[in-house]
Amino acid sequence: MSTRLSAEEIQQRLADLPGWSGDPQGLNRTIEFSDFPTAIRAVVLVAEAAEQMDHHPDIDIRWRRVTFAVSTHSAGGVTGLDTDLADRISTIAASLSA
Repeated sequence: MSTRLSAEEIQQRLADLPGWSGDPQGLNRTIEFSDFPTAIRAVVLVAEAAEQMDHHPDIDIRWRRVTFAVSTHSAGGVTGLDTDLADRISTIAASLSA
């Protein structure tokens, strides 16, 4: 099982994750894409990355706005897996010009 990060560690890692916010319970980011099909493309790409990592975000889709929430349920909060997944999500969003 992954080790939970402290509030200080989370804040340090969030400094390298623009657009993300959070606390020891979880991280989240809402991203607005250019249109609905691009938002769905982002969700598909994130799903594929999450499967590779065996670590899955909660995803809420509202037209072209997608909110991603990450936490490690088995650890009861945020771990390094979550910051790694947040970074992958940001990379995917950037590749789609979000």
